[in-house]
Amino acid sequence: MRTYGQYCPVARTAELFAERWTPIIIRNLLGGVTTFGQLQAGAPGIPKAVLSDRLAALGRAGIVERRLGPARRVTYHLTDAGRDLKPLCDAMGAWGMRWLEVEPRHVDPAYVLWATARLVDTDTLPPHQVTVRVELRDVSAGHYWLVLRRPTAEVCTHYPGTPEDLVLHTDADALARWHLRERTYAELVRQQRIRVDGPRDLARAFPGWIRPSPHAVHRIPDRAHG
Repeated sequence: MRTYGQYCPVARTAELFAERWTPIIIRNLLGGVTTFGQLQAGAPGIPKAVLSDRLAALGRAGIVERRLGPARRVTYHLTDAGRDLKPLCDAMGAWGMRWLEVEPRHVDPAYVLWATARLVDTDTLPPHQVTVRVELRDVSAGHYWLVLRRPTAEVCTHYPGTPEDLVLHTDADALARWHLRERTYAELVRQQRIRVDGPRDLARAFPGWIRPSPHAVHRIPDRAHG
């Protein structure tokens, strides 16, 4: 780990927390992610070796603990010190929401759909599983499915083998701005940037299943259409 050579606690914290990918890993762990695969899915583009290195460094620092469960299944969990980073992550989210614009480079489709699944309020879902095929206009190859069921929702890049109940036509930028509540669902529908095909009752219920990003509360109204 590179050091600033300064005893200042800001410098010492930055040495650990400001390392590339580390805030993303902490954010995902704070959001309830526990497995290596989930952590990698929530950080599209991170090499496995880098994720392993960051988790090892966070373990040595006493921020993350590695647990071995049934069938030798490994999970990762924040310690008290790790959970104490939540106000720092929240502050970064609030500042970014207020002062930084969403640009095309920020809307990686894989991450946007991963975030969509994490924002599903499973308590509002019907008792049966709902499979949603996602047709992203800005992705020329590859397909995605949202598999919505209690108690979890997930994104699949391969056909999940269950009948498709809904088809979501949209683009990654539209989903991101809806999550952040920079655009309303009704507005995106009027602009023909979101369309849900399928049984009327399920299609009408769909937007109610997706919660806003926890950072949406910091949105500045005057910049909502900026």
